[in-house]
Amino acid sequence: MKTGFVNIFGKPNAGKSTLLNAIMGEKLAIVSHKVQTTRHRIKAILNEKDYQIIFSDTPGIIEPKYKLHEKMMQAVKGSLEDADLALLLFDAKGNPEESNAIFEALHLKAPAIIVINKIDAIKDEQYLASVKSLFEGKSYCKEVIEISALKKSGVDKLLERILYYLPEGMPFFEGDDVSDMPTKFFVSELIREKIFELYQEELPYHSAVLIREYKEKTTLIKITADIIVQRETQKGIIIGDKGSMIKKLGTLARIDIEAFLGSKVFLELFVKVRDKWRDNETYLKEYGY
Repeated sequence: MKTGFVNIFGKPNAGKSTLLNAIMGEKLAIVSHKVQTTRHRIKAILNEKDYQIIFSDTPGIIEPKYKLHEKMMQAVKGSLEDADLALLLFDAKGNPEESNAIFEALHLKAPAIIVINKIDAIKDEQYLASVKSLFEGKSYCKEVIEISALKKSGVDKLLERILYYLPEGMPFFEGDDVSDMPTKFFVSELIREKIFELYQEELPYHSAVLIREYKEKTTLIKITADIIVQRETQKGIIIGDKGSMIKKLGTLARIDIEAFLGSKVFLELFVKVRDKWRDNETYLKEYGY
């Protein structure tokens, strides 16, 4: 049986979460066109008869500006240490030299596959060939695979090549769980994804979601969540005129949470102001960072 840890690295917005969801065949990581959406390391367990692969979606690699960013980069560091195989994701629309510098700075001990993502957005075959040959010449790179995670194109071939590099061994996880994260984590992430969708500019980066209550009743699941922001003005924006925005947020989040849990949900949202929470160790711990 093939088994091992496959960890996904790359710049913000390279498509790491989209790739994880495409491989798993279900939505485990939230996605947004905005950068730095992923804040935690999310492990996803792909169980088949002949193999068990534990994938890790990591936050995009950035220079930390806050304690929150430092925690995010610690998650990346932890992923470097236990990888049997690294997937180094490069956005085909990005700068290959820049990504190469990041990949070299990782000092990987594990073998790595360079995954060129979003190839559906590139019409210039010659450009793709030159990017491919740039990465193929690097010592950290075992091979290069081209995919479109969004269109699920090339994902099967990537999976085939991942299995080629993984060692034989016993499974690390028993049962049918698809992640090591609790259900409450995914619920809070689905709410946070809607904040990224509905609100502009910096607001999503200044917010966190904390699940206060998660109760399974006979006909539905009752969920109470706090949306944490840094300033009173941000609280006003989240709530919107006569509560219009928070109502919209609640409705969209509830639909996704019901689909994820396969159950009817009663969702209650509150907005709390916590000044400079991104630099506060106590708050960060409370919010799961």
